[in-house]
Amino acid sequence: MPLEYKNQTIVSMSEKDITENFDDVVNEEQTDKASENDSEQHDEIQDEISLEDQLREDLAKEKDKFLRLFAEFENFKRRTSKERIELFKTAGQEIMVSMLPVLDDFDRAIKELAKSEDKEMFKGVELIRVKFRETLKSKGLEEVGTKQGDPFDAEVHDAITQIPAPKKKLKGKIVDVVEKGFKLGDRIIRHPKVVVGN
Repeated sequence: MPLEYKNQTIVSMSEKDITENFDDVVNEEQTDKASENDSEQHDEIQDEISLEDQLREDLAKEKDKFLRLFAEFENFKRRTSKERIELFKTAGQEIMVSMLPVLDDFDRAIKELAKSEDKEMFKGVELIRVKFRETLKSKGLEEVGTKQGDPFDAEVHDAITQIPAPKKKLKGKIVDVVEKGFKLGDRIIRHPKVVVGN
């Protein structure tokens, strides 16, 4: 029942009303706390998810970096081993090139000894020449096969001069081989010197 006090109405509340109001306030506070807790948990979950995504992204970057580095290393290994093999093949190139004039001298000596009557000396020098040639061949030296009538190839042959072709079929072809050519492995270390017909 309402009470009046100096023109103000005071509403008297029963104990039941007070308890209900108190329960409502407590429930509101608990709801607020629960929603705050839910919000905090939601934020924590979002932080965990974003952290997990960040870690996955970092892992993917590191994997990519590792794969690129591994591929570069494999290419380096392949290139280095290829260079090493090439180096072994041509390691004696300087020595071989310096031996070629000696081989040429043997060929000239054999031609001159073939003209003489001393057959024993011819056989002795021929044996030494064959042995020398076989030794160089076992180390990878090969003669570049060039003969009269072969087509001229500027990448293989070294034309020292051009002369009028003695025959029509020798036009643009090799007329004479002045000096033999040699290769070591796949690389030509001395190009054959040739005369070309024009």
